[in-house]
Amino acid sequence: MASVVELYEALASAPDDRARARVIAEAFERLEERYPHLPDLATQQHLRETELRLQREIEQVRANLTLQIEQLRGEVQSQIEQLRGEVQSQIERLRGEVKTDIERSRNALLAWLIPLMLAQVGAIAALVKLL
Repeated sequence: MASVVELYEALASAPDDRARARVIAEAFERLEERYPHLPDLATQQHLRETELRLQREIEQVRANLTLQIEQLRGEVQSQIEQLRGEVQSQIERLRGEVKTDIERSRNALLAWLIPLMLAQVGAIAALVKLL
């Protein structure tokens, strides 16, 4: 049965319900043979349901992702503050070390400079006496 008209004629010419049922069953069998993937076809309703389900899942993933981003942002911010504190304490420690080194250098310089100045004053005084 290649057409609907042939199916109609076969049904109309069938002598009883049993023969009609057989014609209908054969028509369905040929339909299944011709279109084996027919049970797997999606309807508009199936597509709409799938689309809505996917949209809900996307929104859920988006919400989870936003939450995770905010958590990570908070963690990064706290780590930045911690590192900032550590750097600040290291700067203060180094500043103290530099001050100590400068003071030490100043004292060492004065230890040499004062005797040299006294020697220079003595040398000038001796030169003035000689003149």
